[in-house]
Amino acid sequence: MELGLVGLGKMGGNMRERIRRAGHTVVGFSHEADAADVHSLKDLVDTLAAPRVVWLMVPAGGATQSTVDELAELLSPGDVVVDGGNSRWTDDARHAEQLAAKGIGFVDCGVSGGVWGLENGYALMYGGDAEHVAKVQPVFDALKPAGDFGAVHAGKVGAGHFAKMVHNGIEYAMMQAFAEGWELLEAVDEVTDVRAVFRSWQEGTVIRSWLLDLAVRALEEDEHLAQLKGYAADSGEGRWTVEAAIDNAVPLPAITASLFARFSSRQDDSPQMKMVAALRNQFGGHAVESK
Repeated sequence: MELGLVGLGKMGGNMRERIRRAGHTVVGFSHEADAADVHSLKDLVDTLAAPRVVWLMVPAGGATQSTVDELAELLSPGDVVVDGGNSRWTDDARHAEQLAAKGIGFVDCGVSGGVWGLENGYALMYGGDAEHVAKVQPVFDALKPAGDFGAVHAGKVGAGHFAKMVHNGIEYAMMQAFAEGWELLEAVDEVTDVRAVFRSWQEGTVIRSWLLDLAVRALEEDEHLAQLKGYAADSGEGRWTVEAAIDNAVPLPAITASLFARFSSRQDDSPQMKMVAALRNQFGGHAVESK
């Protein structure tokens, strides 16, 4: 099938390549001219045959809204827009309603996989009407990991981004647990090789995971994370997860504490935040601050 892809950054560029490897045609547009296949959104829409599917991988908020606004005027009834960025789930209903007034479908899709997705595949969580999802299904199949899992039609419009938001909240708490354990191991004289301890956990333990593998990888690059500043940003989804928990009276003590721990990293050079920063860099290519 043909796909229009708007946004060709760290995620979008690799997604374009993976979809092409699966035999589909991808027409990419980016404000970075070197990466783009066409010069404008209008060129992208004109290049695709109807009914069109246009997938957005642009920053949440104003950038997504302005792109939806422009596509609403360019696309035709029967086309579908997929928001694969990290939009807040509460924005999805508004985008769906805006596009539905023009006869255009809307699917929200949470995407996880970071810089590793090109080779390993992307975990996909999508929401929307079944008829709209069906039009995008060949792309979902191309992007997902091999095997039976890694993709889910999570429910109505908004469900995909809500599921991805909760995923990221869990990720916050898991990274915080690894970071706290690492700092404690580093603090005692009795443990002489913390890196080897982390390596040993990769087999036979209940905490073995890809996140643990990435922690080991970070320690192999910088054994004591001495080159990193103890500062870790938050993408916003951790905050949204806590806010949703408050709205629904669901207790999230671990996720909430992990979010607040990141805030504390902006006041002190936190050893734990060195590990969190290293993990975010490993899986997502997120920027780190060096000493």
